[in-house]
Amino acid sequence: MRVALFVTCVNDAVYPATGIATVKLLERLGVDVAFPAGQTCCGQPQYNTGYRHESEPLVRRMARVFAGYDHIVTPSGSCAAMIRDTYPRIARRAAAEGRGTELTEAAETLVPRVYELTEFLVDVLGVSDVGAYFPHTVTYHPSCHGLRLLGLGDRPRRLLAAVKGLDLRELPRAEECCGFGGTFALKNPDVSAAMGADKVRDATSTGADVLCGADNSCLMHIGGILHRQDAPMRALHIAEILLSTEAEPHP
Repeated sequence: MRVALFVTCVNDAVYPATGIATVKLLERLGVDVAFPAGQTCCGQPQYNTGYRHESEPLVRRMARVFAGYDHIVTPSGSCAAMIRDTYPRIARRAAAEGRGTELTEAAETLVPRVYELTEFLVDVLGVSDVGAYFPHTVTYHPSCHGLRLLGLGDRPRRLLAAVKGLDLRELPRAEECCGFGGTFALKNPDVSAAMGADKVRDATSTGADVLCGADNSCLMHIGGILHRQDAPMRALHIAEILLSTEAEPHP
């Protein structure tokens, strides 16, 4: 099995520990992971801001860089959803405009191979207990892309529930958006901040030490509000929790 890590921009630039944790976790489970150095942005910021044509070269690049791998794993629901849900739509529009089938072929080669991390663990590797140890109280925030476009369902919660020592607390109104939404937070900062404050209020009401998520873009937004409020809670990606063991606990 040849597996490639698609680390995503936010992890590469801001949260490299999540990418490292993803690789170490998969290797602990016996997976041989490669990191294609030519990978760049998947095109989500461009597309979501209305620059569809500018995102097309990135579709082609993704197909070229990740060619030859059996699976492509990413610790980001939003970027996985960009490829699986949006790439086919970009390709259909291009074909309808009479610009050939190159984008269609690129999308078709990528979509069946791209997995968000928790999907890969549960659906491909067939594991829910990864041997983790994390003796803290945790509440889980499901990101919109993972919840609605990918349909992750209870996969992340099943993985967390199997972690030794972890006390999983239910997050009130978990299905509500945190307010980040990528460029939405820049275009509508007041609404974004208000939604984030609601999410933080619900999270801190659980009494948990850690707010866990599977997408660092959401965790960056929520974590920033937690920090500004000096709240007794930290935001942490699920990959870093699942990597933690009794022998090598999370710092």
